[in-house]
Amino acid sequence: MKQEIFIGRNSAILNFSTKYCDTSENLLSSAAFKKVLSKYINSISNKNTSVFQFLKSNCKEDICETMVKLFKLLIVLDKDEIKKLDPNLSPLLSKESVVFEFIEGLYSYWRRFERYAIIRNKNTSLGLQNINFIDSMNSFTNLILKTYRLVEENVLGEHHRVYRQLHAGVNAGLILNNITWRCPKEYSFLEKIPFVESIVLQPPFITYPRKNTRKGVFYENKENPIENLTLNLDSWVCYPAKVGELLAFVYFDINFMAQGVTLCNLFELAKKEEYVDKKPDIIYMYGVKDFHPEMRTEFFKDAHNDIMVGYVNFNEGIDYFGYMKKMILTLHNLKMIDNGYLPIHGAMVNLTFKNGLEKNVIIMGDSGAGKSESLEAFRKLSEDYIKDMKVIFDDMGVLKLDNNSLSASGTEIGAFIRLDDLDIGYPYKEIDRSIFMNPDKINSRIIIPISTHADIIKKYPIDIFLYANNYEEGEELEFFETASQAKPVFIQGARNAKGTTSEIGLVTSYFANPFGPLQRKNETDTLIENYFEKMFQDNILVGQIRTCLGIEGFEKIGPEKAAKKLFELIIK
Repeated sequence: MKQEIFIGRNSAILNFSTKYCDTSENLLSSAAFKKVLSKYINSISNKNTSVFQFLKSNCKEDICETMVKLFKLLIVLDKDEIKKLDPNLSPLLSKESVVFEFIEGLYSYWRRFERYAIIRNKNTSLGLQNINFIDSMNSFTNLILKTYRLVEENVLGEHHRVYRQLHAGVNAGLILNNITWRCPKEYSFLEKIPFVESIVLQPPFITYPRKNTRKGVFYENKENPIENLTLNLDSWVCYPAKVGELLAFVYFDINFMAQGVTLCNLFELAKKEEYVDKKPDIIYMYGVKDFHPEMRTEFFKDAHNDIMVGYVNFNEGIDYFGYMKKMILTLHNLKMIDNGYLPIHGAMVNLTFKNGLEKNVIIMGDSGAGKSESLEAFRKLSEDYIKDMKVIFDDMGVLKLDNNSLSASGTEIGAFIRLDDLDIGYPYKEIDRSIFMNPDKINSRIIIPISTHADIIKKYPIDIFLYANNYEEGEELEFFETASQAKPVFIQGARNAKGTTSEIGLVTSYFANPFGPLQRKNETDTLIENYFEKMFQDNILVGQIRTCLGIEGFEKIGPEKAAKKLFELIIK
């Protein structure tokens, strides 16, 4: 990105390396401000609002240029002084209420954008390179507020009595860097795409993607969809993610900046020394403009380079974080299956009680089965007894059988949770570090960091392994005596769909995991056989927990009752 500002589908991205404004005069003279102003004028023109009709009647020259001129004068003069200085602007100032309405409308129009700033680590004469990035973002916010207030107060001829210190600048900032990595020649075009070195968030970070559910599964392509791909490299960024023990290079089009920035709350951002001159295990391309009319969600196993490749094309339908998160996890899981490990769609906690007892519990289930909700209810129940409760994974983990020793590890440092299923006060307690998606809609989500990468990649023994049954009433806990009894329940993967995907009602998914195991069913069958036999050999408690989350009226009390039963089992 070389221009001062890029305005996409619902975002505005400022390039602080090209232009950084530190005075009101610079701000109002910038190409970025004129572009935003022009777009706002165009929007009220299309609606033919009364404000636009007034401007059209009273601006003798181009409306945008006239308003820039007026604003520049208003930052130093009051309206009466301007009328004397430039009689051509007098008609505009004859109705201060209309000008005030225009300013308020422009300010609100700007704040409706998801606003980002980027800095490229290279020398650019007019840009910002060596000044502290956080300070620059705060200063830019203050500049926007100062300019807005100066202009408005000089129109009104009086000071405001209430000042609201809103995030009027940018919601997030990215420092980008050009790096070298062990790039196969087939992917040489990727070498010019900058990497995210660090991210600065201004929480609460609220985004409004066009979609709030994911549909379908990811399909294997027998041909590499990204080999020798042609891209507009100026609109791409790479997020180097640590997914469990794997390194993933996640490339995204800046039109989907919200999805890319949200990754920082879910997957650890790799350090430079962890990816410079390295080859990734995963390459994912999110938002490729291939002009294909249908949505493409594909993966390819590049056996020659030992890289799993993911591909999602540019489509309104992919504007949902599930397509970002779940494809990355699918690619991770496929690598794990190749290595002889068993991916688990579920949640796991490491519990340390005040009496010294330590337990590791896994609850497996597909989206909306109640695994996370049950563990959250468990946390509230056991606060007086537990010294430490570490979440090892909240969505996807992996069972490992090495040297006849069974263990479990995680993949993500964060959680992607339905707001509807959380305790009503929980999101507000965590608002200072959360990312919210469509908080006013069904299946609204909160993405929040919950663990450290060092914790999730450790190998933990397993004490209890449960399937989250959300669709039937009965005993909250039921345990199986043999692997042959347990496997059908886990393999069937039944659940009452909660609206997290396009599915409705009682549905099934192979091993409750359409993100890898479904695509490698034969290999996973063998792994399930071996791992379940090992669990029963090791006397691990294997059963199902009836969360009742999918039963109307039980959305809250179901997980609470299940958690209480689990708590009683552990402490007895």
